[in-house]
Amino acid sequence: MWTRHHKRRNTGRLIVPTISVVVLSYFVYHAYNGAYGINATVRYEQRIEALEAELASLADLRRGLEERVSLVNDGSLERDMLDEQARRLLNLAQANELVIYRRTSN
Repeated sequence: MWTRHHKRRNTGRLIVPTISVVVLSYFVYHAYNGAYGINATVRYEQRIEALEAELASLADLRRGLEERVSLVNDGSLERDMLDEQARRLLNLAQANELVIYRRTSN
């Protein structure tokens, strides 16, 4: 009786490690470059810093505007403020007055 003996191949031993390396490299790539990866975290932190700086400048601008509005709205009108706003909106001045307009940073 004849029996066939097969020589063992090394390919069977390499299948599981190869699949493991492929799966591990997939997860490592996405841990670094994915939507919640290391690069995304750095970009989010930079965006947060930029938005916080913009928020601080807008808060300062708002404080200034609230201060100007409080001069008009607090029940006792500031006559100078009311006069300035009326002259600016109506573009009026007396004949003996000198009007100097200056640009504001707003």
